[in-house]
Amino acid sequence: MIDWLTTPLSGALQHSIAPWAYWHARCMVMGWGVLLPVGALVARYYKVLPGQGWPQVLDHKAWWHSHRLLQWAGVLLATAGVGLAWNQGAGASAAARGHAAAGWALMALGWLQVLAGLLRGSKGGPTDTQLRGDHYDMTPRRKRFERLHKGLGWLSVAAALGLVLWGLWLVDAPRWMAVTLLLWWLVLVVVAAGLQRTGRCVDTYQAIWGPGLEHPGNRLRPIGWGVRRPQPLQAPRNGTPSGPPTQQGLAQ
Repeated sequence: MIDWLTTPLSGALQHSIAPWAYWHARCMVMGWGVLLPVGALVARYYKVLPGQGWPQVLDHKAWWHSHRLLQWAGVLLATAGVGLAWNQGAGASAAARGHAAAGWALMALGWLQVLAGLLRGSKGGPTDTQLRGDHYDMTPRRKRFERLHKGLGWLSVAAALGLVLWGLWLVDAPRWMAVTLLLWWLVLVVVAAGLQRTGRCVDTYQAIWGPGLEHPGNRLRPIGWGVRRPQPLQAPRNGTPSGPPTQQGLAQ
């Protein structure tokens, strides 16, 4: 088993690559294969922490700081990986050139996510200095940001997994590397499925301001697949809540 795991993917007897290539691979695996997927899961499933006491305790920012740190670290590390591979394509195969082109597209998506986060608009709400804000009022700008950020974020993570495996195949990496990564991603999928099943995907809006209908964003459907939000007993009339929210019946 040890011999099989340490053998290159092609079955060759030896494995040797240039130093720039294995440092490039390490940066990309750590950035796109570890930090960015974990940051995405944190943002999706830990807006409300176990034992927090929501909705009595609102706007716990641990998820926000963790998500921002992990995503920035992942994108910067991947950018360093791109720098290591810069001008190293002389004599590359068609498969290697295709990998490079796909990598550039992926990095563009990564930096687009960073830019979208910086341009997401103001916050507003009772926890901010001003009540009116793009997020609290769920303005068209904020809706566009959430659709773009969530959709492109998960698309980037999925594409990155394929690109990482493509890179391992190109350098004929030892089999244990591919096995370890596949097991790691399987663990992430199982954890995500468990958290989704137990209702941990709480809407960002309600995690920050609670389920009350006095908050305008709670009168809209949440953005994103599988996002859970308590439904009010009745629809508001003339902007005034007609009944208390119930924790039963979750909008998808």
